[in-house]
Amino acid sequence: MTKLSSTLGFLVIAAQGVAAQTASTPPVDNNWLSVDSASKTATFQLTSGLTQLNGGLNFNGFNDGKLTLSVPTGWNVVIRFKNQDPNLTHSAEIADTAKPMPAGPQDPPAFPHATTAKLMTGLASGDSDTFKFVANKPGSYMIFCGVPGHGLAGMWLRLSVSPAEKRPTLKTT
Repeated sequence: MTKLSSTLGFLVIAAQGVAAQTASTPPVDNNWLSVDSASKTATFQLTSGLTQLNGGLNFNGFNDGKLTLSVPTGWNVVIRFKNQDPNLTHSAEIADTAKPMPAGPQDPPAFPHATTAKLMTGLASGDSDTFKFVANKPGSYMIFCGVPGHGLAGMWLRLSVSPAEKRPTLKTT
């Protein structure tokens, strides 16, 4: 009987852990990504400080690369950035993962023009910016907050550029 009680207790604790993991992973909002196949353009709504996860150091409620934007090689990418964090400034740039994780802005970014304004100091709460680039190099990249220390603290998502992709997608990892 005690072995059965121990097993049941373990199962309850394991189920609570799975529920906690599921509850802490925010859903992917389908409105974050729009696709125009005719012009081969992926438009991604990137919001910093969407939740209080990681002390506000997150994009769209995700940190540490737990959300991936995948685009086919050669597509146009439009990033519509908004800082929703009430306490901190934030920025965004596309950084190359082939280099060590930077402590601040990476110069140059992985693609020309792939940064927000005020990359080092960040945009204030409520401010927004848009940047556009052509994803012309296959590889793995980061959508990275360039404000010193923010990216190192986990404020980054993944960007995958691949000729095998047929259509842009967003998925959790």
